[in-house]
Amino acid sequence: MKLTYIYHSCFVLEFKAFIIIFDYFEDTQKISENGLLHSEVLNNQKKIYVLSSHSHPDHFNLEILSWRLKRDNMQYILSKDILEAKLVPKEDAVFLDKKDSYKDNNLSIKAFGSTDIGISFFIEAEGHKIFHAGDLNNWHWNEECEPEESKEYETNYLSELDELAQEIKHLELAIFPVDPRLGKDYMRGAEQFISTISTDYFSPMHFDNAYDKAAAFEYYAKNKGCKVIKWKNKGECIEL
Repeated sequence: MKLTYIYHSCFVLEFKAFIIIFDYFEDTQKISENGLLHSEVLNNQKKIYVLSSHSHPDHFNLEILSWRLKRDNMQYILSKDILEAKLVPKEDAVFLDKKDSYKDNNLSIKAFGSTDIGISFFIEAEGHKIFHAGDLNNWHWNEECEPEESKEYETNYLSELDELAQEIKHLELAIFPVDPRLGKDYMRGAEQFISTISTDYFSPMHFDNAYDKAAAFEYYAKNKGCKVIKWKNKGECIEL
């Protein structure tokens, strides 16, 4: 299983028989035709699953629908809010709401909740268990909000995390936001996540170009027996 960081919350996960693309927003280069995803991933002959957790433009790009013109072995699995926003026709994808599932001969996907719009993804494939959070996080904004509002955000997150933990006890890989815009407690949601669900590998996302801030999560994670993938560049990959 190979994980490649594209940008923001977009990752490519390659298995023996297929590939998953999560939350495409922008390629490794802004001139997308020259980016890694367009030049290499989309030219791979394996079946490709394209997942989008919600309709926000930093997680969903309508360009993904044009990719099917290059090949016929592509499956779109999108959050239902994308359908409700009338961004993609009903016949063009499988749409999942919270607790909905998709399964075929390669993988199974279950949609869990978010603390923003849309869903998060739990995937089981080739003996691996993977979670992509979408915008599920403790968006507490405790340096900007009144304490009561910040507490409400955290309570909502912990509720979603509890639901997740009732079904998932262990993950090989979690891809989860570590967003420095939250201020000094920007790692709080990630800390709560790996304290609740045993996680082997943790990949930060949603950190823009603050690679050092994302890598700083290693200090906490190692005490939980969790290895943090410290990305240094777009297009970097790691074998798991």
